[in-house]
Amino acid sequence: MRKLCPNYDREDGLDTVLEVPIPEEMFSNKSTNRSWQNMKSWMKPNTEKSHHSMTTVFGSRNAEIQLLLGVVGAPLIPLPIRCDHQPINRNIKDHPIEASMAKYIVQQYIAAVGGEKAISSIESMYAMGKVRMAASEFCAGEGSLNNSKVVKVKSVRHGGGEMGAFVLWQKRPELWCLELVVSGCKISAGSDGKVAWRQTPWHHSHASRGPPRPLRRFLQGLDPMSTANLFSNSVCIGEKAINDEDCFILKLDAKSSTLKARSSSNVEILRHTVWGYFSQRTGLLVQLEDSHLLRIKATGNDSIYWETTMESFIQDYRTIDGVNIAHAGKTSVSLFRFGESPESHSRTRMEEAWSIEEVDFNIKGLSIDCFLPPADLKKEEEGCGVTTNTRLPLKIRSASSKISSSKVVALNVEDSDNIYSDLHEES
Repeated sequence: MRKLCPNYDREDGLDTVLEVPIPEEMFSNKSTNRSWQNMKSWMKPNTEKSHHSMTTVFGSRNAEIQLLLGVVGAPLIPLPIRCDHQPINRNIKDHPIEASMAKYIVQQYIAAVGGEKAISSIESMYAMGKVRMAASEFCAGEGSLNNSKVVKVKSVRHGGGEMGAFVLWQKRPELWCLELVVSGCKISAGSDGKVAWRQTPWHHSHASRGPPRPLRRFLQGLDPMSTANLFSNSVCIGEKAINDEDCFILKLDAKSSTLKARSSSNVEILRHTVWGYFSQRTGLLVQLEDSHLLRIKATGNDSIYWETTMESFIQDYRTIDGVNIAHAGKTSVSLFRFGESPESHSRTRMEEAWSIEEVDFNIKGLSIDCFLPPADLKKEEEGCGVTTNTRLPLKIRSASSKISSSKVVALNVEDSDNIYSDLHEES
């Protein structure tokens, strides 16, 4: 990871300290000057000028990078998480058997990650890592997606995709911030305990609907306490083998009141469910999955439905100060659009591989001022904040020319943030 970048504008100038360290791979197969130009594009202020410079630097890849960051970059989980862990009630038999089993499995998980004393001693944390993202395939259907033409774009498994890095700061689950840079394009997100927000070069700072919620990345093996607190109210629905590892399945559904708070007059969230797969052998979380379905009001009485599913495989647990922290993983994302005519149905798949380079706990001097939202933050107005300046990547557009000017909305997985790109398709 490169933390300093030479000053290419002045030979006698000081090196630039990067807020987000950059993987060395981002500089491979490129001239150093071009890589520096890419990084300078996200250092500029969030203005139309900077958006124009992004298009100049990235060209046709701009839309694809926006799609990846908007969906995979900083998704939130569906529910707020309590700060304090409640131990299992002695009268566990008073709970239904599914809930009792889930509480027992969570206790085994707490023991596996280091014990309640160890994880309770963590007041704050810092993590730095690198990612590789790719839009892996797109298919548009004529009546059935099973019979439709599938276009494979690229895959992180074969070294394709966009390289990037991220820095995370957290002071218990209600206070957190993220800075993520992918191929020179930066997204910031955070929560001050009252509002969750995000900021990108192509979109003004905005707040999510409903109560602030933790970042999904923390539950991918980085924050055992939040994981335990989240699944303490879940139910055990069975068993499943994940990569030849027998696991218990814990399930948690967002309440209707929570879904209503995150909905708007144009967008209704119908469900949001989280599943955790805990190893029967080690007790650790090996897979995190969540899926949500929402309905967008279209013209007349028509509705467009979007189903977003994310599966994260969590790997490489290592002990840091007595706590087991996952240091690698892979996430697969599926966006399924249906409703209206069968010809407009589509499915987009994306994937991400990440690894953690540094982790530290109980950071000195990490105050609440470190989590303040941007000054230009604006509460999202009623509606879904549609923009019309983005298109699907060229390779994806060429695969779906038969959709004929229908609206192909690339949904941010964080539905309540209402960042919807109005991706018009040309015939």
